[in-house]
Amino acid sequence: MTDQPQQPEPQPGYGSPQRPMSPQDEKTWATLVHLSPFASAVVGMPFLGPLVIYLVLRDRGPFIRHHTAQALNFQLVLLVAYVGLGLLSLPIVTLIITVPLLIAVAIASVVFQIIAAVKANNGEWYRYPMTPDWVK
Repeated sequence: MTDQPQQPEPQPGYGSPQRPMSPQDEKTWATLVHLSPFASAVVGMPFLGPLVIYLVLRDRGPFIRHHTAQALNFQLVLLVAYVGLGLLSLPIVTLIITVPLLIAVAIASVVFQIIAAVKANNGEWYRYPMTPDWVK
């Protein structure tokens, strides 16, 4: 008989490392992270979907980490653009310039998110154009 106390069984989610995802699951989640802003825009915060998925799945594989970080970075750039253009549109004089720019940014965001989702679904690594790596 030993005097060492018995070690409790490890509980799932407590200190145990996350196991990597299968390549198919990574592709699926990478696709969903690029489409999640459409769903989270319903509550007025399109960046919320990529942020939650990034925080939950970022350690499950390099492919999913890359795509979640890219989607979150892109949403943060869009947030800065929308707020900046929104503030510029307050004076009536600049309204003529900023409204078309807001429309162009909105159209570009939809197009780039769909392109990113298709690339992720095909298992390709994708970077949004003109997007800095704020989140890695």
